[in-house]
Amino acid sequence: MPIREYIAADPKDSCPYCKAGFEQIELMDSPPNTVCPECGRAVQRQISAPQVGGSNSGFDDRAKSAGFTKLEKLGHGEYEKKY
Repeated sequence: MPIREYIAADPKDSCPYCKAGFEQIELMDSPPNTVCPECGRAVQRQISAPQVGGSNSGFDDRAKSAGFTKLEKLGHGEYEKKY
């Protein structure tokens, strides 16, 4: 389920909660929220960058302990064994 970000449509006429912006977990096919859950005033959905990056799950350590081998390419047809 995605985390969607919302902010007040009119910052002058809003509560501190929606003026600062808030996040809400929603289903993929649910329509966007249109009102603040605190004050009931209009909010708009923000465009935010997705979190994409490396995992800190210890994949290399788990693969090594399971007996897998990791190779790194050095050049054309040349590889170095990492573990």
